[in-house]
Amino acid sequence: MVTVKYDDISAAFDFVSSGAPMEHHAYVSLETGAIYWVSELNPLEEEVPDDLGESDRYLAIPHKNDLDLGSNLALRFAAEELPESYTRVDGFFRHRGAYRRFKEFLTAAGCLDKWYAFEAESTDRALRNWCDENDIQVVESADGRTA
Repeated sequence: MVTVKYDDISAAFDFVSSGAPMEHHAYVSLETGAIYWVSELNPLEEEVPDDLGESDRYLAIPHKNDLDLGSNLALRFAAEELPESYTRVDGFFRHRGAYRRFKEFLTAAGCLDKWYAFEAESTDRALRNWCDENDIQVVESADGRTA
């Protein structure tokens, strides 16, 4: 079992999820815990192993969609917190600009902070579960937060 700082896994996850699927990649070495970052759009100046995407010594950090944290998360939030508006929220995600409209709606409904807390907690739980499933032990962050 490899040990990795939770903040490092979380930052790599955010990087991978910041673009469309397959746009950004990050890999954790299952031997050392080192994390390698790769971008299809803007090559980074970091040296990466030649066998990064091909060897079983590295595990790809998932994209948020891989952990069901994309639009499905917003729909789960709507189902739990705003069931009377679920159909409207679902409609947002059938067109471009869905998150902008969703957040505008949440602001008007006074639920934006509740959404951010729900999203953060769901992301944290999903990422920690992914680490457990892949035998990655997370350790405390430098600031003392539990990992």
